[in-house]
Amino acid sequence: MPLYLEPKDVIADLEDFRSVLIVPCPICPPMSLAMQTKTPFIDLFKHGLKTGAFEDYIQSIREPLEQRGIRTDVLTIRAPLPLMCLWTEGQRQRLVERAKDFEAVLVLGCNSATVTAKDALKDADCQVFQAMRMKAMANATTKFGFPPTMELERHPMKKTDRDGRHPADATPEQEEKPS
Repeated sequence: MPLYLEPKDVIADLEDFRSVLIVPCPICPPMSLAMQTKTPFIDLFKHGLKTGAFEDYIQSIREPLEQRGIRTDVLTIRAPLPLMCLWTEGQRQRLVERAKDFEAVLVLGCNSATVTAKDALKDADCQVFQAMRMKAMANATTKFGFPPTMELERHPMKKTDRDGRHPADATPEQEEKPS
């Protein structure tokens, strides 16, 4: 089940650097931003296999940094690529090679994706920042449309008790009786 992530304001954290490499996770962040903006996750004719809302978010980070004279680039995602938190040693090495020319790395992903980047870059001379925060687990219905689009309708997760059961699933013996 993917994570539901929200952007954090990170521009001020990056103002003192001359170069920033943006490293996006290809699954949870685009999915989350598509649901938040109520736009297609995939709109084949407009954006190909990229998510428009996520591409806009990346651009909203790059523009103010570049206006301040900070060089930016994005680690391109080669399909098929798993979630960033599941990267292979080869994918981590690719990050190390690309990050050599940058003072900071900005991870667009969850805490686990950031740990992946920090672990891969532990011997590199750059700082790693996280641009998104986890808000919840994501639960959505996928809808296909024409022209070829894929949209995600978010569903709130049901609250569960400490044992992971939903209150409606409790047996009469497990239900709390009024005092």
